[in-house]
Amino acid sequence: MKNINRLFILLAFGLLTTLGSNTVLAADEPFEKYEHIVDYAFMKDHATVPMRDDVVVVDSRPDRKYDSGYISPALNIPDRQFDTMTALLPEDKSTLLIFYCGGVKCPLSHKSAFKAEKMGYTNVKVYAAGYPDWIMNGGIGSISAKHVKKLIDKGAVTVVDSRPARKFAQGHVPGAINIPDRQFDEMITQLPPAKGAELVFYCGGYKCPLSSKSAMKAMELGYGNVKTYQAGYPDWVKAYGKMDGASKAAGTAMASSGKFVIETGDEPDTITFESFNNIVKNHADSVYIIDVRDLVEFKTGSFPTAIHMTVDQVEEKVAELPTDKPIIFVCSTGARSGEAYDIVKLAREDLKTYFLDAAVTHAKDGTYKLGPAV
Repeated sequence: MKNINRLFILLAFGLLTTLGSNTVLAADEPFEKYEHIVDYAFMKDHATVPMRDDVVVVDSRPDRKYDSGYISPALNIPDRQFDTMTALLPEDKSTLLIFYCGGVKCPLSHKSAFKAEKMGYTNVKVYAAGYPDWIMNGGIGSISAKHVKKLIDKGAVTVVDSRPARKFAQGHVPGAINIPDRQFDEMITQLPPAKGAELVFYCGGYKCPLSSKSAMKAMELGYGNVKTYQAGYPDWVKAYGKMDGASKAAGTAMASSGKFVIETGDEPDTITFESFNNIVKNHADSVYIIDVRDLVEFKTGSFPTAIHMTVDQVEEKVAELPTDKPIIFVCSTGARSGEAYDIVKLAREDLKTYFLDAAVTHAKDGTYKLGPAV
C-alpha cells in the first residue's frame, strides 16, 4: 500500500512538473512569425539610394526609434498605428513590401506583414533580423530631421553637406560644413580628428546618393559613429524652412540656338521647365542632353536621347565635348548637373552649356515629371 501511495505521489509530482513546465513554455512561446523572411543580402539589394520605385521598405517601430536610426529609404508606419497609416502604402498591391523592426525578438514587423497581406498585398517580406543586423553588417543608419536638429541644438555633431558648393550656397542645414562628395578625399581635413566623433551626411534627398557615398568613405577612414540624413535638404526645408538669404534671385532670359530659343531660369545657366519640355518634345536632336547620374540610376530610366556620362567622366573628357549643339546637363536633383556645368564652364568657354535644376522623376513608361529643386 505504501508503495502504491509512493507511486501515486511520484506520478502526481511528475504531472505537476510537466504542467509547470508547459506553463513556462506557453509563457515563453514565440510570437507568430511571418513566413517569408529575407536576410541582409536581400535587404541590401532592395533598400537602395536612389530609392527603387518597385520596393517599399517599412520600419514598424515607434517613431522615437525610427527618428534616431533607420534603414534608408524606409518610411515609418509603427505597427500600433498601422490601420491609420495605410495611405502611405502603394496602390499597386503587387509592389514588394519589406517590413523590419528591432531584431529577431521584435514582433512588430511580423504583425504588420500579416496586416498587409490581409489588405491584399501579394509580395510581402520580413527582414526579421532588422535594424541591429543592418548596422552589424556595415549598413549605414539614417536619422530624421527632428533628430538632426536635436543633435545640432546639443552641439554634439558635425553635419556635412555632400552636395556641390553651388547647391550649398543656395541653402543648407544651419551649421553644416560643405564637403562635396567628389572632393571628399582632398577635403577630409575638415572632418574632426577624433574617429569617435558623430558625423551626419546629407544631400538632396532619397534620389541623391552623394551623402551615402561620403558616409561610406568616412567609415572606411575609421569613423565609427556615422549616419546619414537621407531625406536631406528638401526635407529640412519642409520641416524648418530655408535659411535667410538662401533664396534665388528672380529673372529670366532667352538664349538663341538657331532653330529654337532656350529660355533660362532664375540663374542664366539654368533652363526653365517649359523650355526643357519643349526641347525634349520638339527639338531633341538639336541639343546634347547629358545625364550625369550613376549608371545604375541611368538604367532605370532617362530622357530618350540622353547620353550617359558621370560627373567624373565629364571632367575627364571635357576637352572632347562637341561644339556643334548646346549641351544640357541633367540629374535627379540639380546637384550633380550643376556641378558638371561648373566644371565645363570653367574649362570650355566655347561651349553653350546649361543645366536642369530640377527634381526629376522618370516613370517606367518613359514619361517624366519635373519639380522644383531644393
